[in-house]
Amino acid sequence: MIGAMAAFAVEDALIKGASDTLPVGQILMVFGGGGAIVFAALARLSGQALYSPDVLSRPMRVRALFEVAGRLFYALAIVLTPLSAATVILQATPLVVVAGAALVFGERVGWRRWGAILVGLAGVIVILQPGTESFSPLSILALIGMIGFAGRDLASRAAPVSLGTHVLGTYGFLAVLVAGVIVALWESAAFQRPGPVAAACLGLAVLAGVAAYGSLMKAMRTGAVAAVTPFRYTRLLFGTALGIAIFGEELTLAMALGSGMIVLSGLFILWRGRQVAGGV
Repeated sequence: MIGAMAAFAVEDALIKGASDTLPVGQILMVFGGGGAIVFAALARLSGQALYSPDVLSRPMRVRALFEVAGRLFYALAIVLTPLSAATVILQATPLVVVAGAALVFGERVGWRRWGAILVGLAGVIVILQPGTESFSPLSILALIGMIGFAGRDLASRAAPVSLGTHVLGTYGFLAVLVAGVIVALWESAAFQRPGPVAAACLGLAVLAGVAAYGSLMKAMRTGAVAAVTPFRYTRLLFGTALGIAIFGEELTLAMALGSGMIVLSGLFILWRGRQVAGGV
């Protein structure tokens, strides 16, 4: 899980670096297409069929829509806003997933966890700082992206178990490609031939993205969920460190306070969930 979060943070930094010279739509199309090819090849090598009726099941269609929305808006967020801020806001995804599981799947969530969810979401508001001079409307992009990823995770819970990791990875990266097409149509920018630095960023981003996704699925499918999930928050450390070291960003007091509220809320929810499962 820690390796997955580190790879995701590196992927974000590489995409942000490539955006210095290439249109966002082109970046997402190349990144999504490259990742889909790698996962499709891995699926074929492992004997997994890339297409089955389950691919078009309702949960998979819903998952694809949320995946496109999450990838689209989060990619715009890491390109147009500080990487560290976008990474911190993304950490609220587990909170939204727990709330969604209660509202959509009817899972039991007591008042303590609802309180923790509200505290975590308040942390997002602290980071965004609406109504102040520090507020940037562009920061809403990360918020929408986070909601998209939460919807994807909820839909994944209802996805057919017959679909393996490599197949899910293939369609996940195809969703990135679709997001790139949408951005390209909106940008109306001509595609450019990437220079050596941009090409290296894109190639390494694909490798980092594939490694991150594969590691995440391995962690979630083979490890105890309650044991590995807390380590998702290490992405905050990696993303913030890369933002400061590479892009010269600053860690503001509001960001530190808000991220603390989000992380502590998420850890409390996980701890409380284990207690409830144990009958406490």
